[in-house]
Amino acid sequence: MELTAKDVMRTDYHVLAPDMPLSEAISLFRRASLEESRRVFGMPVVDSSGRLAGMLSMYDILLYVRPKHIRVWGEMEEELPEGLFDASLERLRSLWVEDLMTPDVLIIAPETHILRIIDIMIKKHVRRIPVVREERILGVVYISDVFYQVLQRFL
Repeated sequence: MELTAKDVMRTDYHVLAPDMPLSEAISLFRRASLEESRRVFGMPVVDSSGRLAGMLSMYDILLYVRPKHIRVWGEMEEELPEGLFDASLERLRSLWVEDLMTPDVLIIAPETHILRIIDIMIKKHVRRIPVVREERILGVVYISDVFYQVLQRFL
């Protein structure tokens, strides 16, 4: 039997709205992690018509918290300007999900073969890929689920 996205995708995933305050989204990350008894690091963003609008991940948020002038400073040293971290966190309070989400999301079809999924995840360094048909999310394939499917087939 060949494995495809529809065989490994999760259909019980959490979503965010683009017009949601980032503070609410962060609360949803925490709640989703508690509900699933595992850390949730990214969620699809769905617009009011139910279409995929983007993806928000911990990476997007941390990239914003990271000082913009890091390239000018070179390597970050132990001595950083006082209050820099708190100021970065405070800037998050005025943002919306759409301000930080990745709008151009890699997507796959339900029929996508697991080897193709593995190839995409490795080449593109992604941990989750929405499974989409006609701009609507059917599920999400997580790299951990792909890995455990591979293990299960191996053993």
